[in-house]
Amino acid sequence: MRARTILISAAIVATTGSFAFGAEMPAMVKMTNGMLTDAHGMTLYVFDNDKEANKSACNGMCAVNWPVLKAEASDHDMGAFKVITRDDGSKQWAYKGKPLYYWHLDKAGDTSGDGRGNGVWHIAKP
Repeated sequence: MRARTILISAAIVATTGSFAFGAEMPAMVKMTNGMLTDAHGMTLYVFDNDKEANKSACNGMCAVNWPVLKAEASDHDMGAFKVITRDDGSKQWAYKGKPLYYWHLDKAGDTSGDGRGNGVWHIAKP
């Protein structure tokens, strides 16, 4: 009986912790194995050259290779997640001031963008 109580308590804590994080994030973003992904398991990345908070420095060919995590016009800030406006006027999600991107060569579950560009691209982590 004690083991069952411990398992139930652990499940409640795990669920509550996950729910608390999930309640303050866009529906298309998930936490998977300690990193941020989209709902399809695509790894999200941050860029060291994004020096100004909530401003993307990745435009042109950079944005072709590193597609942005797009936000819709109707989306709104959620906790540490902010909707930012890119130079072209489109919307993008940022986490803790860092715009979020995909690596164009990744497939679901891949993390091959980590460390690219002489170490300026990193997996986004909560």
